[in-house]
Amino acid sequence: MAQKRDYYEVLGVSKNATDEELKKAYRKLAKQYHPDANPDNKEEAEKKFKELNEAYEVLSDSQKRRMYDQFGHDGPAGFGGGNPGGGYYSYSTSGFNGFEDFDLGDIFSSIFGGGSGRSSRRNNGPVRGADLRYNLDITFEEAFLGVEKEITISRDETCSTCSGSGAKPGTSVETCKVCGGTGQIKQVQNTILGQMQTSRTCSNCHGSGKVIKEVCDSCKGKGTIRKQARIKVKIPAGIDSDQSIVLRGEGEPGIRGGAKGDLYIVVKIKKHSIFTRKGSTVYCNVPITFTQAVLGAELEIPMVDGKKEKFKIPEGTQTGTVFTIKGKGFKNINTNSSGNFVFTVNVQVPKRLSKEQRELLVQLAKTMNEQPPIKKKGIFG
Repeated sequence: MAQKRDYYEVLGVSKNATDEELKKAYRKLAKQYHPDANPDNKEEAEKKFKELNEAYEVLSDSQKRRMYDQFGHDGPAGFGGGNPGGGYYSYSTSGFNGFEDFDLGDIFSSIFGGGSGRSSRRNNGPVRGADLRYNLDITFEEAFLGVEKEITISRDETCSTCSGSGAKPGTSVETCKVCGGTGQIKQVQNTILGQMQTSRTCSNCHGSGKVIKEVCDSCKGKGTIRKQARIKVKIPAGIDSDQSIVLRGEGEPGIRGGAKGDLYIVVKIKKHSIFTRKGSTVYCNVPITFTQAVLGAELEIPMVDGKKEKFKIPEGTQTGTVFTIKGKGFKNINTNSSGNFVFTVNVQVPKRLSKEQRELLVQLAKTMNEQPPIKKKGIFG
């Protein structure tokens, strides 16, 4: 399967392009590659036209554009696939399902003015709810061990009074008589490419195809009410900073029976005073004494989980020597294996010595054919 081209490249714009620049580029290229404008090369034009509309479908939607900018064509790759426990996620930029899904007249109605650029089937059909994002700060230890958190988010929820219809209880939602329930008013226009059918949003029902005569007192006809929701989130052991967890169906409610959106929990890990991390490997510095470095010693190395691991260092260990304890790092979510714990020893030279300690070191220096330190004389000799 051929790799998709970058959407910004397809539209010929930079990644910092404004909505107006995107729209302008789309209009220009849509005219150029419309199949009806390329009768001698209709198949190739249709292919490019499909690619163009797919790119604009994503980049013209602020939410989809943010997802595309962060995760590319495949969406957030999560933790290597799968969805154990509902904690891992996938994402697709839905909305373009092939050339046959596009009403060419509707698309060109947006190009020549007077339309929304979407077919009547879409305007009048179910619409999936918006996804939500929540940034969650956790400690280094919580990322290592895993943790369950409870968060509070603000979101729209289906009105319990009218069950989401927006109509006052006891009344019903009526089909719009102006557009016949399609949400669109279709027109035939003469263009430079010939006669084409265009459409515009019905001003009576605003594209919904339905009219509410008596609105619900609770939601004022919206069908939703803003509420604070408390949600429990399981953070898996081994998660890294800027990785995300998705909670399916915890986003905004859909419209006209559409599915609920999802909630993306983006994890941020706080810095630790001792440990650092790269992937699944943990790093830290361990101070040792002069005698431990010279004679060797069995150390108790503090681990991220609060436990201590015994480790023997050899005689004559130099400052800056690196040691590895295998399997004591972070869990790797993809393989369920664990990384390593790497520590660097720093030899601490004593700054003050007793008379006895100094004499012992002088004797040691002599046995090692080293020049002993000379005692400093006073300024008067």
